Order: sequence, then C-alpha cells, then structure tokens
Amino acid sequence: MTIRRAHPIDPTALKDLRTADDAGRRMLPLTDEEGGAPLRCCLRRSAPGERIALVSYAPLRRWAAGTGVDPGAYDEQGPVFIHAEECGGPDGDALPFANAHRTVRRYSADGRILGGRLVESGAFEEAFTEAFADPEVALLHVRAVEYGCFLYEVRRPR
Repeated sequence: MTIRRAHPIDPTALKDLRTADDAGRRMLPLTDEEGGAPLRCCLRRSAPGERIALVSYAPLRRWAAGTGVDPGAYDEQGPVFIHAEECGGPDGDALPFANAHRTVRRYSADGRILGGRLVESGAFEEAFTEAFADPEVALLHVRAVEYGCFLYEVRRPR
C-alpha cells in the first residue's frame, strides 16, 4: 500500500491570499470562537480562539499556472479557511479530514476533469490507487461532500 501525501495550500499562495484572495477581495480575519473550521494551510481543524479567515481560492488555477496549462471551464474558485497569519503547515503525514464522506475528483495533466468518486471514511487510499491506475490522471482534489469545498490535493506519485 502506498500512502499518498495530502498537499495543503502552498505557502506562496497563502501569502497572496492573505493580501487578496483569488476573487480579488482583501482578507478579513476573524476570531474563531467555536473552533472546528477545516484549515487548508495546516490541514487540521481550528481551535477555539484562533485567528482565521475565509477566503476564495482557485486550486486548479494555481496548479495550472505552475504547470503551464489552461484549465478552461474547470477553473473554479470557492471558500476555504486559512490561518490569518502564517502558520507552521501540517504537523505529520496523517491523511487529514478523512473521518467523513468526501469526493475525490480526478484531473488530467492539461487541467481537465476526468471524473470523480464518493469516498467513505477509511477508503481513501483505495480511491487514490484506483484513480492513479489511470495514466491520464495527474492530480486529485479531495472535497467536502456537503458544500463541495476544496480540502487538499494529492499528486501523482513520481
């Protein structure tokens, strides 16, 4: 079994998002009184009292810009929570947010969607293995089922 690595939002992108998000809005920090927000900077849930922000993020657009492709109509943006200030990133290699149903979307090297799969808690590695068995799949997005929000990406093993 190959354990895949979940990739948080890149530190350079986080720096950009803390100035203006991918919709062009400036960040509005808030104190998370209750905790529990899924943070895409460090791939954990927020603790009560942490300073966080809800920003608009375009994960495929950012990936495509780094690879030199145009995602066309698949360039979507949506809300994600991040720390309002720089954080240390993920702590460890555990697969984050894996305790619920998720959607795993498949993308080709030219940024086109190749399908997806509803994944139950505990079946992520099987879904990743199945996806990467297709040589056309270059990238996976793991998303929340309830709102469709981007959680993290998984890249084809090298």
